[in-house]
Amino acid sequence: MTVPLPPALVLTAGLGTRLAPLTGVRAKPAVPVSGTPLILRVLRWLAAQGVPAAVLNLHHRPETITRCVGHGAASSLAVRYSWEPTILGTAGGPRRALPLLGERFFVVNGDTLTDVDLPALVRAHAAGGAQVTLAVAPNPAPARYGGVLVDDRGRVRGFSRPGRHAGQHFLGVQIAESAAFAGLRDGQPAASIGGVYDALVAGSPGAVGTYAGAATFHDIGTPADYLAASLALARADGLTAPAPGDRCAIDGEARLVRTALWDDVTIGTGCRLTECIVADGVRVPPGSTYERQIITAGGGPAPDGGRRAGDLWLSPLQTSMGR
Repeated sequence: MTVPLPPALVLTAGLGTRLAPLTGVRAKPAVPVSGTPLILRVLRWLAAQGVPAAVLNLHHRPETITRCVGHGAASSLAVRYSWEPTILGTAGGPRRALPLLGERFFVVNGDTLTDVDLPALVRAHAAGGAQVTLAVAPNPAPARYGGVLVDDRGRVRGFSRPGRHAGQHFLGVQIAESAAFAGLRDGQPAASIGGVYDALVAGSPGAVGTYAGAATFHDIGTPADYLAASLALARADGLTAPAPGDRCAIDGEARLVRTALWDDVTIGTGCRLTECIVADGVRVPPGSTYERQIITAGGGPAPDGGRRAGDLWLSPLQTSMGR
């Protein structure tokens, strides 16, 4: 007998500072990954596994999320929203959304893509009797990602900072009981890892458990991560390059290599773009040549480290660094 899955809270309120200057244009969950907004990829994955409904918490550039998600028709999920006038964090956000979620729910990071087996996660959670169960895998980059320290029974005994200990890698997907967050005051900013979960572990060795299963993982943390994920998802979709966004016009003599285009982009004749990210509304003049640049429309304030090129802002696409 198949057990119905609980709803999911997708954490989408963050400022996305590591993804700047792109998050000056859209909230991180709304950025298009090979032509499809990240949040729609997350919601469609949830729906395909049998999750019936989702709640999204909102703060930064909320209109860019609600515009592509609406009430969930494009993802076959019923979607509601939890507004945060100030960012409440990875524990404060769930606490605010409790009235929309019920007694048990998934919590999914809005800046990662994975294919964790959610029914298996539910079974592991029920069998372990924990208040929270984290989906984990071997840590792919201990110098970059913090670790989940686990005992021989799969119970969390602590958390480590990047570079301190390999541990297990948290995949950004978990299932929780509402009681894990009920002790917080609504509107009180609070962290899960580094806060509430540490207190749960200190109070009871089995309060936070883990589920270790085979799963892919794509981080959309920095612009370099974003471009790498766009290229990987394009390949997974059977494409040779990331799908362009809506209403793009690319001249037949332009050449694009490992380049992501958002919506309403025009690429002029003779342009050569290599490993670039071109944001909404950009018009690249004919004959332009750019390599490893983030290109945004020049109407707004200058991005940090950016330089003006006609009507555009150019920001260097740096190598991905730590979280």
